[in-house]
Amino acid sequence: MINLETPEYIKNLTSGINNLAKTVLRPISRKYDEEEHTYPKELDMFRGMQILGRPKKKKKEGEENKSGSEGKPKKGVNLSTVAIIEEMCWGDAGLLLSIPNAGLGNAAIAAVATDEQMERFGKMWAAMAITEPGAGSDSGSITTTAVLDGDEWVLNGEKIFVTCAERSDCVVVWATVDKKAGKAGIKSFVVEKGRPGFKLEHLEHKLGIRASDTGTFVLDNCRIPKDNILGSPEVKTGTEGFKGVMKTFDNTRPLVASMATGIARAAVDYTREKIEESGIKLDYSKNPNNVSSIEKEFYLMEAHLEAMRLLTWRAAWMADNELFNNTEASMSKAKAGRYATLITQKACELLGPIGYTRDELPEKWMRDSKIMDIFEGTGQIQHLIVARNVLEMSSKELK
Repeated sequence: MINLETPEYIKNLTSGINNLAKTVLRPISRKYDEEEHTYPKELDMFRGMQILGRPKKKKKEGEENKSGSEGKPKKGVNLSTVAIIEEMCWGDAGLLLSIPNAGLGNAAIAAVATDEQMERFGKMWAAMAITEPGAGSDSGSITTTAVLDGDEWVLNGEKIFVTCAERSDCVVVWATVDKKAGKAGIKSFVVEKGRPGFKLEHLEHKLGIRASDTGTFVLDNCRIPKDNILGSPEVKTGTEGFKGVMKTFDNTRPLVASMATGIARAAVDYTREKIEESGIKLDYSKNPNNVSSIEKEFYLMEAHLEAMRLLTWRAAWMADNELFNNTEASMSKAKAGRYATLITQKACELLGPIGYTRDELPEKWMRDSKIMDIFEGTGQIQHLIVARNVLEMSSKELK
């Protein structure tokens, strides 16, 4: 039987995080929206806090499972993470993306790094560089190259729209080790800041999540150690190697979905407050066809918000239970990314003038939500992934 009750440990966890979001993030939300590219020093209090879950260490050959809990994750690390992120983004999504050591690159490292690499890079603030001027939604079109030269990889290329570009300690760079191999040749590499030939070209001025810095990197004969490659350097037949790299997205797409859910919830909560202040009493016992248009629109907002959360939690729960969640991760990202935009837009419409003034936050939430439908794979790409999985068709059969 499906139990839709929120687990008690999640309730206790989110209660404390919501207080942080309310007292730390909300009060400075507008400030750093206005002061783009300024690092929010208030976030130094989060240094050392583990936002992204860490994978269990691989059991060495011959090692016994002393706990007797093989295959049973500790109280849902992924589920806890998406719940935390929703609360933080209820406070401010751009500030969540600016929290030290919680970059998308950290999720990539957590997904595929060896135990030794986790020791080296696990405590660093890691950005992730995938998108290129000629490679956006199609990650398989990446042209940045990595050539092995003795004990070093030599990287050349350009990466754009990198989140936490200036503030991070290192960057997970996607590059091809063999162009002829196509997607199978795509690998990810950890490039530490300060490496010769690794230059931050410029920072972007953005529509939303302005508290987070986004930039462009140029790699010009950038040399990194041989063991900075994440996963195996072997180019496997077919697309198996690329699937290993893409596994990162199965971890990060539910995270983005929870970000979108947090922003949308902020808009729903604020809208409810203003509706009730206007004298309208929300009555869920009424037939939805016998209520005012404002009430009906609001009930739809709430329904979509709940669907966003349940899809996201489903994908996270599957990851905690070591189940293949590629379809569910894309479902959660597609639903949440799209409907966060629609919910925040509708909130601004229902709120009237206060929905668009810079004295209040709804117009900011509308701007912040748009990127949730774009980065970590656009909504269109998520629908394509889901369709391929449901129809059991390959990328060649269904484009």
